Amino acid sequence: MVGRRPDGYHLLDSLVCFTELGDELHLSLAETLSLEIDGPFAPALGSTDNLTVKAARLLDGERGAALHLVKNLPVAAGIGGGSADAAAALIGLSRLWDLPAPTPAASVALGADLPVCLADGPRFVGGIGEELVPAPALPRAYLLLVNPRRPLPTIDVFRRYRRSFSAPGRFEAPPADARALALLLSERENDLTEAALELLPEIAEILTALGGSSGCLLARMSGSGATCFGLFESPRAAAAAAATLQVGAPHWWVRATAIASGGAVAAIT
Repeated sequence: MVGRRPDGYHLLDSLVCFTELGDELHLSLAETLSLEIDGPFAPALGSTDNLTVKAARLLDGERGAALHLVKNLPVAAGIGGGSADAAAALIGLSRLWDLPAPTPAASVALGADLPVCLADGPRFVGGIGEELVPAPALPRAYLLLVNPRRPLPTIDVFRRYRRSFSAPGRFEAPPADARALALLLSERENDLTEAALELLPEIAEILTALGGSSGCLLARMSGSGATCFGLFESPRAAAAAAATLQVGAPHWWVRATAIASGGAVAAIT
C-alpha cells in the first residue's frame, strides 16, 4: 500500500501476472442470458449475482448468451479468479456480439481487479486498480499455489490494515530467470499479509510449509489472501513440492502451475 484516498480506498502498487491455471468460460449465442456453473468450487458461487453475468449486463443489458463457467479456482482466494472470469466474459462477449472491446476504465465498475484482468500480460497496478503500466517481461518460472479452502473476503483484510504505507517497489530491468525474479520479490513484501494473518492464522502455516519445500526460491501471500505461492525454477521441483504438501495437509488446495505470458480468454462456440 502506498497511500489512501480521502474516500477511504487504499492506493496500490502491485505486480500482477497470469498463470496457466484458471477457471474455464465457454460462450455461445442464445435468446436470453444464462449462466451454468460446475467444477469443484461451483457450490460456493451463485448464478444470479455472478461477476460474469454482471459483466455481460455491463456490456449490453439486452442481448442473450449462454455462459458456462467451470470453477476450478477457490472463491475469495486473493488470486483474481472471479475478476478474470468477468474479464473473459467481457472479451468473449464483445466478439460474440460484435461490440467494441471494453476499456479498463469502464470495467472498474465491476471491481478493482477487473482492469488488470483485461491486460494481455504482466502489469504494475496503481491507484485503486485502474492505473496499469506494462511490467518488464517475466522469465519462465513455476508456481505452487496453496489455499486453506477457507474464503477470505478482500474487504475484511483491508479493514484490518494498520501498517504505515510503503514506498513504490517497481523495477525496470526484466529478471533473467526465476532466481533473479525471486531476488527482486524478496526485496519487497505483501503489505496485506499481517492483516490477513489476524483473520486467518493458517496462512502462516502455509507460508512456512511452502518456504521449507525443496527448491522453493520464495514464498509469499497472493493479493489479500488466503492463497499463497511458492516460486520455483523447474516444473519438477514445483510438482514434487505439491505432492509432499498435499500428503502433509490433505485439506489444503494445492496446485502446481507456471507463469503465463498471456491474459484471460474465453472459448466461443
